[in-house]
Amino acid sequence: MASESLSPSEQPDPVALADALKIVKRGAQELLVESEFVAKLGRSLQSGKPLRCKLGLDPTAPDIHLGHTVVLNKLRQLQDLGHTVIFLIGDFTSLIGDPSGRNTTRPPLSPEQIKENAATYFEQAALVLDRARTEVRYNSQWCQALGADGMIRLASSYTLARLLERDDFAKRYAAGQPIAMHELLYPLMQGYDSVALQSDLELGGTDQKFNLLVGRELQKHYGQEPQCVLTMPLLEGLDGVEKMSKSKGNTIGINEAPGEMFGKLMSISDVLMWRYYELLSARTLEEIARLRRDTEEGRNPREVKVALAQEIVARFHGAAAAGRALEDFEARFVRGAIPEDMPQVQIAANGGTLAIPNLLKQAGLVPSTSEAVRSIEQGAVRIDGQRIEDRALQLSAGTYVVQVGKRRWARITLC
Repeated sequence: MASESLSPSEQPDPVALADALKIVKRGAQELLVESEFVAKLGRSLQSGKPLRCKLGLDPTAPDIHLGHTVVLNKLRQLQDLGHTVIFLIGDFTSLIGDPSGRNTTRPPLSPEQIKENAATYFEQAALVLDRARTEVRYNSQWCQALGADGMIRLASSYTLARLLERDDFAKRYAAGQPIAMHELLYPLMQGYDSVALQSDLELGGTDQKFNLLVGRELQKHYGQEPQCVLTMPLLEGLDGVEKMSKSKGNTIGINEAPGEMFGKLMSISDVLMWRYYELLSARTLEEIARLRRDTEEGRNPREVKVALAQEIVARFHGAAAAGRALEDFEARFVRGAIPEDMPQVQIAANGGTLAIPNLLKQAGLVPSTSEAVRSIEQGAVRIDGQRIEDRALQLSAGTYVVQVGKRRWARITLC
């Protein structure tokens, strides 16, 4: 369906249109098709009718982390511009399992797991989104109603050749790795969500681009004006290399305790800090550029990182909690105070003594003895405040306060 154009007298304020477009594109990877979106945005500005902006999330885990909030922040910006956000919980598509970026078939979740995870999804997302401008929908509403005949008709609207153009499918097919039939249905089901919701704009990570474009094609097939697509970068996790993912253990959960969240944010590199500022901070790009110039001219980057950590902790826990998290962090890591809430661990010393690498591993402070040895060699291990340099050190019965790095502590009783 062709979009309606505006007459010259009906054109929106060009300054307002340019300002809105700048906000939408901030931090985004790609806007497809930009000319179509400008037309949609212009009609919306002129008519006052909000755009319908869709984000679909499969509840594959119960918790949302900061990586998810990159897209949520963009949705909040769209809400602040006056548009409607559709927060779509993929309770039906979770039964299939999104194969995006996978080289193996993703195990589908049970209905019980999906229901449990979905229960907390929107409550967490609402810490970022404006509830009043958010529609919460579940795609089982229309996907289950399709039935077998509807599914066949939907599948007839797309070809196998087009589906195999998708990068992960193409790689698996070329490598002779199995692709289950239900995986091929996933992009179609995600695309059909856009038809059911009459979406104007769909957002997702860069790994979702193919699926988002399928939505455009299906809307054309069903006689709708095709949605535009806005892809957002995948936020790197604490390691600064891999995307933030619970499976990689490099996440910052938005439900984590304020002190834990603050400490993790302070642990990111000075280089990664700017990426977090651009994708997570509410500061303007001009403010961020000024902070960057300040650090290049001699300002301590730690001060700038503290400001970022406080902003994000305050967003999810409040300003008072952010202030306490800063005080606690400085007490522990700047003034060297011992945390009061460290784990209490009791370990048996067979033979009367225990080597320090084994002690660290058994206490859960390191994943392996080899990692314990590396930590000792790097000067990251302290016992009762004293740095340990001898990896062959044997400890006898007693109670010790043991620290590995800046954030791992335990009070260990060896008996």
